[in-house]
Amino acid sequence: NHERDDCEHRTSHDEIVNWASVAFASRVESHMASIVYEMETLGVTRKDSVVTVTINQPKKKNAIDRSMWDGLTEIFREIAGNSADRVVVITGAGGEFCSGADLSGRGDTVARGETAVRNDIHQLAAMRRVNEACIALQKLPQPTIAKVRGVAVGAGCNLALGCDLVVASQTARFSEIFVRRGLSLDFGGSWVLPRRVGLHRAKELAFFGEIIGATDAYEMGLVNRVLADGEIDQFVDEWARKLAAGPPIALAQTKQLLNNSLNLTLEQALDDEAAAQTINFSTSDTAEAMRAFAEKREPKFTG
Repeated sequence: NHERDDCEHRTSHDEIVNWASVAFASRVESHMASIVYEMETLGVTRKDSVVTVTINQPKKKNAIDRSMWDGLTEIFREIAGNSADRVVVITGAGGEFCSGADLSGRGDTVARGETAVRNDIHQLAAMRRVNEACIALQKLPQPTIAKVRGVAVGAGCNLALGCDLVVASQTARFSEIFVRRGLSLDFGGSWVLPRRVGLHRAKELAFFGEIIGATDAYEMGLVNRVLADGEIDQFVDEWARKLAAGPPIALAQTKQLLNNSLNLTLEQALDDEAAAQTINFSTSDTAEAMRAFAEKREPKFTG
């Protein structure tokens, strides 16, 4: 049973939140340089303003069950409201990114004709929980980086593509595998795919559900970079470090401007740019950038 139990909170040096299948604990190190959240199937670590969210169910290639969708939603919402978090990295444990939704037992359920209700949750209600996680990811104001090793298929593929930047190991494999399971796209695939690769290529990926290697994914525009497996951690760390050192308000507004751009006319986009620049000029970061330029030094942005 993956239904979420009532949470029990204990305030002390450690805070533990008990779920049915997910134990959530936080530990704040004395020097406050790194904050570590430990969960059974989801891990969150904080260091130097970079938050790393790790899907941790390696025996199932990091398939995401119902309680984990709820966990991702809460994690993303908490990060969104934390001004100390500058960058978000999403990855998977055990050399795999994410094999999509955990469909364990679904085949037997469908065979018995129980497609509408399972464990007292209607499928539409279950999908709303998936959707909430997708929306929470998209609402993050911070830049997000997917660090992909191994499989990223189904909802796992769209979790990666839903990030602002995708860095793939040469071991990475992507697939909109839904059609091979008798399903249509979810976790925002119908929205993100055309924006990544165009409508016709999106239909090709969705209609056939083929496994795409990292190099092919790069060539068609699904990912930003492909690196040797031994190089990906250092590369993502460097990208995250650079973004964390950037101006958070300006970066958040740039992200929003680009995400909204396909839904706007040029005139509307220009109006939004003007409003964003007006906000930027009112921040201490813009003043700091001007001083740093005059003093021939790197700026220190505080947000």
